[in-house]
Amino acid sequence: MTITLTESPGATPRVFRLVADGATPSAASNLPDSAAALAAVEQHGEKIFFALPDPTRVCTQQYGGPEIAVVTGWFEDQEVNASFSRTDGCEISRWQALAPLFGALAGSTGAV
Repeated sequence: MTITLTESPGATPRVFRLVADGATPSAASNLPDSAAALAAVEQHGEKIFFALPDPTRVCTQQYGGPEIAVVTGWFEDQEVNASFSRTDGCEISRWQALAPLFGALAGSTGAV
């Protein structure tokens, strides 16, 4: 997977890679904690990358920051092209579930 993180409008994007062979990240990965990123993807990837729209979902109107992450690549033989932000409660929750994938260290709140 390739993760392109833009921390604020106009900032130079940071590019991370997560490459794995099974349950082990390879040396081609360049995330600060590739093992935590892989664990987060394995735990949350299916429901986050391929979630069906839920018209009954209610999100709190709070702002978590200007960061934007775009994830492209493959997850379990399915193509991923997903965008993440921290613009409301639902998006903040998605971000925090995959925070290590965006360069945050395992156990962090997702703020970079």
